[in-house]
Amino acid sequence: MPNLNEDYPATDATLASTEATALIEEKPIAEPRPALSMFDAVAVIVGVVVGAGIFRTPSLVAANVESGTMFLTTWLLGGLVSLIGALCYAELTTTFPHAGGDYHFLTRAFGKRLAFLFAWARMSVIQTGSIALLSFIIGDYMAQLYSIGEFSSVLYAALVVILLTAINIIGVSFGTGVQRFLIILEILGILIVLGAAFLFTPNETAAAATSNAGAGNGTSMGLAMVFVLLTFGGWNEAAYISAELKSGRRGMATALIASIAIITLIYLLINLAYLHVLGLEGMASSAAIAADLAQVTIGDAGMVLIGIIVVLAALTSANATILTGARTNYALGRDFPVFSYLGQWNTKASSPVNAYVVQGVIALALVGLALFTRTGFETMVEYTAPVFWFFLMLVGIALFVLRRKEPERPRPFKVPLYPVLPLIFCLTSAYLFYSSLMYTGLGALVGIGVLAVGVLVLLAIPRIQKQEEQTA
Repeated sequence: MPNLNEDYPATDATLASTEATALIEEKPIAEPRPALSMFDAVAVIVGVVVGAGIFRTPSLVAANVESGTMFLTTWLLGGLVSLIGALCYAELTTTFPHAGGDYHFLTRAFGKRLAFLFAWARMSVIQTGSIALLSFIIGDYMAQLYSIGEFSSVLYAALVVILLTAINIIGVSFGTGVQRFLIILEILGILIVLGAAFLFTPNETAAAATSNAGAGNGTSMGLAMVFVLLTFGGWNEAAYISAELKSGRRGMATALIASIAIITLIYLLINLAYLHVLGLEGMASSAAIAADLAQVTIGDAGMVLIGIIVVLAALTSANATILTGARTNYALGRDFPVFSYLGQWNTKASSPVNAYVVQGVIALALVGLALFTRTGFETMVEYTAPVFWFFLMLVGIALFVLRRKEPERPRPFKVPLYPVLPLIFCLTSAYLFYSSLMYTGLGALVGIGVLAVGVLVLLAIPRIQKQEEQTA
C-alpha cells in the first residue's frame, strides 16, 4: 500500500516497493493518472464555486453595507481574498500533487492522525453536507416547477444525489463531460439574467434603482464579507484533481488563478445587474433577489426561467462537489487499512468507485434528515461551515509548516509576498470559523459532534486493526 507521506508521482524507491507488492498480490495497484484538461480543471473549479449562492446571498450582503459602491467593493474584496487563498493552494498543489488534496497536505505537515480527522470530517460533514445542501436547493426549486407530492423536495434531492453519483461512477471522462455541459448551460443562464437586466429594464425602474443605490443599513461590513466569502467558497476543491491534470504542476496554478478571475468577473457582473434593476434598498429587502429581478424585467415567465437557471447552477456545483469529494475518501482508504474498501481505484473508469458509493450513501442520509425538519438548507449550512473553515485554516498553516519541514523540496510555484499573503489567508479562515460558530445554531453543534465521533474512531483504530490481525 503506497504511503501518503510520499508524493505523487512516487519516487523510484516507492515505485519499486509498490511493484514488488503488486507481484506478490499478482495484481497491479491502480492509481490516479493524468486525464483532465485545463478546461476540465477550470470547469470543475468554476462549477463548484458559482452555484446557487449567488442567487441567495447578495440580498444579505446589501443589507449590511452603506452604499452601492461598498456593495460592489465587498465582492471585489471577496475575489481578492479568494485569489490569495488560491495562490497558497497553487504552491501546495504544484509541490505536492495528490488525489488526496488537503488530506495529503495535512498528512505531510501534521501527521496521519490530524489528517484522518480531516478525511472523516470531509466524508461525514463537509463534502456530503455540501452535496445535500445543493440537492436541497435543486429539490426546492423543482418542487415549485413540478410537484410530485408532499415530499417533492426531498425526493428530488435524493434523485439528484443518486443520478450524479452514478454519472461519476461511470468514469471521470463522462463525469467531466457532464460538468463541461452543465457549466456551459449555467453561463448561458447567467448571460440571460445579465441581458434581461441591462436590456429589458424599464427606464423608470433603472432610474429609481439608481436613486436608492446609496440607501443601505450598513449593519456590519464584517458580516457582509462573511456572506461574500461563503459565496466564493469551493475553489480549494482544485487540490483533489491536482494529480490528474494533463498539463502538469504549473498547469494547476494557472487553472486556479484563471478560475478565480472568471468567478470574480461573473459575480461582479451579476451583482451589478441586481444593483441596476433593484437598487441597494430593493436588494436588501428582497427574499428572492434573482426572482425579483426576473419579475421586473421579464414578468411572470421570468420566475420559471430563474428557477431553471438556479437548478442548473446547483446541479453544476453538486456534480463538481461529488467528483472531487470522493477523492479524499480514496486517500483515506489507501492510508488506513480499516478503510481499505475506499482506497480502491477503478482503472477502467479512472475513478474511486467505492468512495463514490460511500459518499453517496452518507449524502442520502443527510438528505433524509429533511423528513424531520423543514429547514434542510439552513441546517446544512450550519452543519458544514464551522468544520470547513477550521480545516481550511489548518491547510493555510500547513503551508508554513511544510516550508520549514521540507525547505529543499522543488516548488514549481511559490506564493508571492510570503509570508504576508499566507498569513492573510489563515487569519481570514480563522475569522470565518469564528463567525460560523457565532452566527449559526444547532446544526453547527451537530457537525462538531460528528467530528468528535471521528476522534473516537481514531482512538479505536489500533484496537480494530489488532483484532483483524488476530483473526487473519
